[in-house]
Amino acid sequence: MKIALLGYGRMGKEIEKIAVSRGHEIVIKKDINDTIDIHLADVAIDFSIPNSAFDNISNCIKNKVPVISGTTGWLDKHQEAIELCEKEKGAFIYASNFSLGVNIFFELNKQFAKMMNSLENYNISIEEIHHLKKLDAPSGTAITLAEGIIENSSKENWELGENSSKENIPIVAKRIPEVPGTHTVWYDSKVDTIEIKHTAHSRKGFALGAVVAAEWIIGKTGVFSMKDVLNIR
Repeated sequence: MKIALLGYGRMGKEIEKIAVSRGHEIVIKKDINDTIDIHLADVAIDFSIPNSAFDNISNCIKNKVPVISGTTGWLDKHQEAIELCEKEKGAFIYASNFSLGVNIFFELNKQFAKMMNSLENYNISIEEIHHLKKLDAPSGTAITLAEGIIENSSKENWELGENSSKENIPIVAKRIPEVPGTHTVWYDSKVDTIEIKHTAHSRKGFALGAVVAAEWIIGKTGVFSMKDVLNIR
């Protein structure tokens, strides 16, 4: 499989290592303003920056190259990307986190929210911790966790910061050197606290998930998610 890496930062380099170890070839390594011929690739993996992600994704879809995107902070144009993919009969996966373990964690979070929904004496909160170079806050993973709770509870929205209204979920975002990503969901009451937590030990888990998704999407048409890749619908 010939892969285009759209964004060749720390994640791009980690994806390259995993992809090569699985027998794939990197034919494009794109940084900002590089000129590329996307037709050289069988599939593209986008871990760029928010301002570049939509253009990268659109270029791939218009040129019939399946694209996997893990860039966060551009989702104001997510629906536009979906509509373009459907119009052009392309293939597209966006995930706020490609870690296989995190995607299982997403499903656990939803089930947890359903179970806790009838217990009104618990306050819900989310904390995410990342390295200092992460550009967006809260993380896309934290937002996905919040959305999973909102879908399965009486909560209406999320807010960044420790203080929020009763209807919303507070998300605390911390930036600490050399932390790949830690996400915790708390249900706290006067008598006890229940938490679920995912701790990434390195970027390898994110990179592996992105490569697995790229392998999976070859030959397919449509807009997919990691639930499709992992067959956990």
